[in-house]
Parts: sequence; C-alpha cells; structure tokens
Amino acid sequence: MEKTLTVQVPETPTYGILQWKERNTPSLFSLFCLNFPLSPSLSLLLSFDEDAVDNNLMPIGFNKACLKNVFTVILVLIYLLLTAVAVFLAYQTISDFMEKLNHPVMSVSYKEVEEFTAPGIALYPGKAQLLSCMHHYHDNIPPLVASGRLEKSNCMTEEVIYYGPYSNQTQKRAIVVRGPTDVRNRELIFLQFSRNETEEDFSAISYMFFATFSDMRKSVDKAAFMMDCERNYSMWTFSGGFRTWVKMSLVKTSGRGNESVEFRQESSVVKYIDKRPPQEQANELFFVVFQWRDPFIQQVKDIVTANPWNTIAILCGVFMALFKAAEFAKLSIKWMIKIRKRHLRAKIRELDQMS
Repeated sequence: MEKTLTVQVPETPTYGILQWKERNTPSLFSLFCLNFPLSPSLSLLLSFDEDAVDNNLMPIGFNKACLKNVFTVILVLIYLLLTAVAVFLAYQTISDFMEKLNHPVMSVSYKEVEEFTAPGIALYPGKAQLLSCMHHYHDNIPPLVASGRLEKSNCMTEEVIYYGPYSNQTQKRAIVVRGPTDVRNRELIFLQFSRNETEEDFSAISYMFFATFSDMRKSVDKAAFMMDCERNYSMWTFSGGFRTWVKMSLVKTSGRGNESVEFRQESSVVKYIDKRPPQEQANELFFVVFQWRDPFIQQVKDIVTANPWNTIAILCGVFMALFKAAEFAKLSIKWMIKIRKRHLRAKIRELDQMS
C-alpha cells in the first residue's frame, strides 16, 4: 500500500495542483493525501509541490501593476511640485502687479513752446516802494539813469490786500505783476524797489509765482485767490543792495486725476555799486529781474507699468495647470486605490483557497 502510494505520487502532483488552482476545488489527490499518513518521501514531494504552488499563485501582471503604481506615485509627486511652483508664480504675479499699481513710474518729457502763458508774479514789498517796472528784450538792461527815484513803468500790475492763510491776524500787501511771455526774444522784466527804513533784522522782499495772471484778473474774490496761491506755491526772497536775476522754468505734473503746476528757478546775484550821494544812500535799493530760462515745459506723468492683460493671461495659465494637475492626481489616486483593492481581494481569495 505504501509502495503504491510512493509510485503514484510523483505522477500526479503537478496535475493535481494545476487542477486545484484552475478549478478552485481540491483534487482527489489532495483529499487522498490528507486521508493517509505521509511517508518521508511523500513529505519531501509535498513540500516541493507547495513551493511550486506559491510561485504559481503569483499573478503574472503583478510586476507590471507594481511598476505602474510606482510610476503613478512619481507622476503625482511631480505634479504636486509643479502645482507648488504654479501657486508661487501666481502669488508673485499678483504681488508684482499690486506693487506696480501702487507705485507708478515717473515719465519726464519736454514740450517746446513759442511763448508762455503770462504767469503771475506776486511781490510782497512790505514798506518798500515800487520805483519802476520795465519790459526789456534780448537780455539787454539799459544803464540806470536816476537810481532811487520814481520812474515810468510799462508793466501791468495790480495791488491786492488780503490776510495770510495761516494767520488771520497778518495782513499782507501784494503787488501782482504780469510775467514775461516772449521766450524766443528773451523777454525780461526789471523791477526796482526802495525802502527808507526797516524794523526787521534782515532786508529782503518776498515773491511768489502762480500759473496764470489772467486767472487773478478774472477772479471775483482776489483776496481768496491769493490765499489759495500762497497755500499751493512756494515763496522766495531777494535781498537789498543786489541785482537778483531769476530765470524761471515751468513743470507740469499729472497723476491720478489731478494736475499741478510748479515753478522752478535759478538765480544769480550781482552786487549793486551805489553811486548816489551819501545822504541818499539811507534808502536801500532792491533790483530783481524775471526771465524764462528756456522755451521748454517739463511734463511729468505717472505711468503705471503693470499690464492687467499679461497678469490675467498668466493667472489663467496657472489656474488651468492647477486644475489639470488636480484632475490627474484625483484620477491617479482612484486608479491606485482600485488596483490595490483588486490585488487585496485576489490575495485574500488565494489565502482562503490555500487554507
């Protein structure tokens, strides 16, 4: 009996194992082996067949599925990295756009003109007296005939008395002169002032430029107009005993819905040689010249360099990449979970059959 068993065992184990694997039912050989005591040779044969069973139970496509899973994980990591880069790019694009929007770039250009609109020149002589105001051309100022005496004038002037904008107790007297216009012929205005005595520590006369002389002439309330000019424009001074030559330049600044006019100046000072008799030298003399520096108006504009269309295009591309990456990651994770579940079900089924 034992001999018959030993002879028949090697002929049928492989067929019996294949039959058990394919039909999922134990073969007669398996039942037969389980019902009889095993001999040493049969035990060796069965141990060899069990190794063959374990090797044959592994699915053929398991290695391919494993590689696919690893490749999918690598792709998901790459897409996550690209997503992080896209998010950083979107943040940087929005930050750069807001920075350029809040801090526009200044553009400076020069406009050449044949003549300027006549500016207003407001002088605050205090106790000084205006002796003369003359228009001259081509930088030519004739010699003084009678210094310290009242002379004829050919300037358009107007006197305005108002209270200072910063102190209602201070009353100011302004002599407003129509400024030069013909910059091609080097037009200038030469003014002389005389002051007999002063209670101040320093001897000087203040002056101010504003945009248009005609605006002051047309204004109904000239005092209020001069108060507004004093708030918005700068004040300068020239000293007595000198001839101060002032060369003006005009700067127009346009920004976000507002436009402003600013005057800049270059001045040179020359000492006056007083040839009057000593008794007349008690009256201090002031000389000032106003002239345009050049026929150019400096225009300063605020330019926003941020282009919204470029920013929108970059953000659309970033969000599209994020959407595609999220969709791919979602499908990849679902596919990995599905493959994992399928593999676990097959493994459990094989373990149940083997047990």
